[in-house]
Amino acid sequence: MVEREHRRTGPALVAVVTALGVAVCGTGCAGGGAVAEDGRTGADAVEVLRGSAAALVRAGSSKARTSMEMATGGTRVTIRGEGVYDFEGRLGRLKVMLPQDPAGAPGHRPITELLAPGALFMKNRGAGVPADKWVRVETAGLSDGNLVTGGATDPFAAAELLRGTRTATYVGSTEVAGTPVRHYRGTADLAVAAKEASDGHRQALKAAAKGFATVEVPFDAYLDDEGRVRKVRHRFSFVNGVRKDAVAVASTTLLYAFGTPVDVRLPGSADIFAGRIAEP
Repeated sequence: MVEREHRRTGPALVAVVTALGVAVCGTGCAGGGAVAEDGRTGADAVEVLRGSAAALVRAGSSKARTSMEMATGGTRVTIRGEGVYDFEGRLGRLKVMLPQDPAGAPGHRPITELLAPGALFMKNRGAGVPADKWVRVETAGLSDGNLVTGGATDPFAAAELLRGTRTATYVGSTEVAGTPVRHYRGTADLAVAAKEASDGHRQALKAAAKGFATVEVPFDAYLDDEGRVRKVRHRFSFVNGVRKDAVAVASTTLLYAFGTPVDVRLPGSADIFAGRIAEP
């Protein structure tokens, strides 16, 4: 068994939505440190946002909370996650909590997800997968590039989407969890983001650019004085491959406690489920 251990101690909707029984999926770097005041103008706001992913790499790591709201056919569900992410190593770990079913019964057990360049690993996947086994998914093979498949957008992929910012405006100053931030609103282009993304997310974002209903992704981003994303909310839209109806997804990522130690171990081949996954 080959096992990879990654540690950082510097200054992480096919599967999840299938488990819910809601089949909604058919299958620039700015230098320097602080965000300048001139980031309030349109052109400068675009540059500031395109550089926010690089600011996270400089920060090293953080804790993360995620929320994904899906609406289709009059049904709305929210999936929440919490964990840590290493922006230098592009590795993260999230515990994803599924909601109760409409009858009020408890939802699926929390799914543990490991996020790595080009891959998503899930434990407690259900659908006939043994509890002690992981499921490995190639993110470039997903029609949404894993922006929604796991029920949580990879925190660094959420920031890399901002590399494709086409238009942006400065909304004003506010606070996120007690931290002063600048609020920007704009639209990112998935195809542009894919071209500018790091190697680990480039192919996945290319897949998303082809799989979503539109390459344009509206967003609200909140950056601190170091140019780091503290909160970002994306609104995705695509066509349900099963019912052919429109699906709206709002994905929110909250980053805090920068410099948090991160220890992510990717499972070895013996720990990965190789059998057939049951159909919902």
